[in-house]
Amino acid sequence: MSDPAQRAGRLGVGIIGAGRVGPVIGASLGAAGHAVVGIAAVSAPSRERAEALLPGVPILTVPEVVERSELVVLAVPDAELEPLIAGLAATGTWQAGQLVLHTSARYGWSVLQPALGAGAIPLAAHPAMTFTGTSIDIARLTGTWFAVSAPSPVLPIAQALVVEMGGEPLVVADADRPAYAEAIETAVSFSSAIVDQATGILRSIGVDDAGAVLAPLVRSSVETALARTGSASIDVADLHTGDDFGAPPPESP
Repeated sequence: MSDPAQRAGRLGVGIIGAGRVGPVIGASLGAAGHAVVGIAAVSAPSRERAEALLPGVPILTVPEVVERSELVVLAVPDAELEPLIAGLAATGTWQAGQLVLHTSARYGWSVLQPALGAGAIPLAAHPAMTFTGTSIDIARLTGTWFAVSAPSPVLPIAQALVVEMGGEPLVVADADRPAYAEAIETAVSFSSAIVDQATGILRSIGVDDAGAVLAPLVRSSVETALARTGSASIDVADLHTGDDFGAPPPESP
């Protein structure tokens, strides 16, 4: 592997995890000019999603993805992240100089220590956005905040990758990632529960399109609440149930 500072800026990107997040991140990096060299996808839904969002990109095994990539994106559920990283370290799969980026909200770059021990460069970037796992998410990444964590010398690499995807990097220290993840989970769970409850009440009195009726109210209410925190504007079009917030669904990569 060559030194990232000496590269022309275009990377061979491999995606591990074809839930709602991985293929979207891959497509966004591909649109920025990087070459997506492969994606690991096992289940039928994940393979269909990979083929829809990354047409022509080969579906490979996890070790094959790592071996072929200059940048490996780990978009897997939190419970799978540490065992995956450690397992690839145990088999000697990580490569010196290779960039390894995960998309978990809860973990910073320290979870990648086994890869770092093999000479890889650890990065963490969590997109604070709900994901549908469809092409509309690619456009939604524009302006989305990403919680980025990395060792100081390579933090600009993580920030640059986020900017290339159209996002806004927000540096979050490793020690603060659990609190960040709690804030994200609270916002999504609370808003989803409230919308579910309110639409259920309207449907009980015969309102068929309850979501459409409540949408302007929910958007304006959230915008007003966020304005009190100092946010000038916010896109809350993603505040609906059924989407995944910055992590793939619990399926095999």
